[in-house]
Formats: sequence, structure tokens, C-alpha cells
Amino acid sequence: MSMNLSSLRMSVLALLSVLLLACSTTTVKSTQYVQVVQDTAPPEDLLLDVGVTVFDPGIDELDRDEEERVSPAIRNAEARYAPFLLAETLQRSGNWGAVRVLPNETSTMDVYIHGQILQSDGEGMRIHISVRDSTGAIWYTKEYEEHISEFAYEASQRQANDPFQVIYNTIANDLLAWRKANLTEQRIGTIRTVSELQFARNFAPELFEQYLSVNNRGITEVVRLPADNDPSLQRIREIRQRDNLFVDTVQDYYANYARQMRVPYDSWREQSYQATMTLDQVEASARRRFIAGTVAIVGGIAAATSSNAAVQTGALVGVGAGAYMIKSGFDKSAEAEIHIAALQELGESLEQEVAPRMIDLDDRTIMLNGTVEEQYKQWRDILVEMYQAETGGI
Repeated sequence: MSMNLSSLRMSVLALLSVLLLACSTTTVKSTQYVQVVQDTAPPEDLLLDVGVTVFDPGIDELDRDEEERVSPAIRNAEARYAPFLLAETLQRSGNWGAVRVLPNETSTMDVYIHGQILQSDGEGMRIHISVRDSTGAIWYTKEYEEHISEFAYEASQRQANDPFQVIYNTIANDLLAWRKANLTEQRIGTIRTVSELQFARNFAPELFEQYLSVNNRGITEVVRLPADNDPSLQRIREIRQRDNLFVDTVQDYYANYARQMRVPYDSWREQSYQATMTLDQVEASARRRFIAGTVAIVGGIAAATSSNAAVQTGALVGVGAGAYMIKSGFDKSAEAEIHIAALQELGESLEQEVAPRMIDLDDRTIMLNGTVEEQYKQWRDILVEMYQAETGGI
């Protein structure tokens, strides 16, 4: 009997050690700042225009534990804020043509960047990025992750850069490196031509469909070119200039959105950083208490089977102590719920502070309030009407 009891005790202690080790995690903080690489300025006709679509907030991909920590209001705000910072970084690099945030892919660009937010809690950010060009060729897909320290939220650091600016700089550098390694000047010219013909085809498919085809790999190719002085092509280029002006107006929306969002969002992220770190510590403490309490109870029950009166008395103490540790674990989990509720309350507050604003166009005033996609669709319908009116419906 003593041999079995001794073996059981050893097994319990071994289990306790393994479980406690499993509960401990180490997070590596980034301390190296990545600068944006600026390439030698290429000729203007070799500059590719880049569209960064509004990110997928990733809400549908959250598991149950993450859902408790993530506010949909925050994620939806970040899905507009992060693309703006990325577009701003790319434009500042000087390595590209026009870089615009797009509500969707209705606007024709040379390169499209799609993103999905996988994590964003003030302490860490993880984004999945995919890049393709107008021909349908996939450049690359990659996951970017950055973890920061509390130092990133000091006033001097906030004024200089976004706490997670390294992610945007790294994406910009990867994008440039891929272009330089994989695209010839001829290929860049083809991408730009496909973009123009795709825009033309959207307005006059009966005239411009013949110039493009899709191969068996799903890549759009140029079959032949219209004459450069083709009147229809000239009208299409004028329409595209007007479309670009409208998209530039939409950029003002995103810029205003980002300016209004920055102060409350940075405050939220700083508080979220503290709450996230506290929440992680509380949950880790709760897990340790549950495990230790469970092991203490198991050990106590095993000892209670001993015929030794002193061992049995110790067993009752062990069971009682284990029960107390488990209750303590429940109390810690309740404390974690308080932090989660605080994060959600902050999210609701932020949603109110970053409400979209009204902007004035030449012939009308519109409100961009979460229905930018609908507004842009209406604008494209107007462009089609303008084109048909100018061409007599031909």
C-alpha cells in the first residue's frame, strides 16, 4: 500500500510540475525599429498605382475566448485605420504612383493589397496581407506580427510614430523587394495597360472586351491595343481622371477619420495594453490556482486511503486547501471578467468619437458614414451615365 501511495504522490507532483510549466509563457518584445527603404526613383510611366482595400476586421474568425476580449466596434474602426496608415507609409516611400485606400475593388488600380486583422489588443498586432496586380497574378501572402513594450506609448514615441509602425514599414519594404525581384519594365508596362483596358471595359464592354483575354491560369492578358488616338479611349481616360478625383476625395474622408481616431484610439490602446497584460496575468494565476487546487485535492483523496491516522488528518487538510485554491481561481476569473467589460465599454466610447463626417463635392454634399461602398457605387453609376451621354449611348 505504501508503495502505491508513494507512486501516486510522485505522479501527482510530476503532473503539477508539468501543468504549471505549461501555463507559463514568454512574450518577446520588439526593440528594433525598421526604416522604410526608398528605391531610386523610377520613371513616372513605371510607377504602379496601389489600392489598399479596407481590411477584414477578422471578427468572424475569432474563437470563443477571443470574442470576450474583442469589441466589434474597435475592430471595425481598426479595419479603416490600419489601411490608411499602410497607404500613407507606401506613399511616403516614393516607390509607387498614387496610393489610395479603397472601400472595395470597384476602382481600377495596378496593385491591390488586402488585409485581415488577426490580433490587435494594444500589446500585439497580427495582420494577414495578400497582394495581387490587375492581371490577377498573386504577388505574395504573408502574416505580419509585432509585439511592443509600454515604452511605445510614451508621449515622445506617440508623436513620432504609430506604436505598430514597424509592421507598416516592413510591409512596404517587402512589397518593394518583391517588385524589384520579380517585375521587369515590360511586365510593369503590361500591368498598367491591363488596368487601363479593364477600366475602359467596365464602361464600354462592347468596344473594349476584344482587347483582353484570360488564360487558363486565370491571368488577364493583352490581346491587342486600341489606337492611342481612339476617341473612345480618349473619353475613357477623361472619365478615369474624374474617377480618380472622386477617389482622392474619399482619401480626405479616411484622412479625417484617422485624425479624429488617433487620440482616443491611442488612449484606448494604451489602456488595452495594461488591461491585456493584467488579464493575461490574472488568467495565468487562475489556471495555476485551479491546477494546484485540483492536484491538492487528488493528493488529499489518495492520502485519505492510507491506514495511518496522521496521514488521513493531513489528507483532510490537503482537500480543504485544494478547495480553497480552486475557489480562489474562480475569484480571479471574475476579476478577469471585469477587465473584459472595461475593454468593451472603451470600445463603445471609441465608436462614438470616430463618427464619420460630411464632405463637400463640386455638385453635392454627401455623408460618408459607413456606407462609402454605396456612395462609390452611386458615383460609378453617375460616371456611366456621363459616358453614355457624351457618346450618345454608343
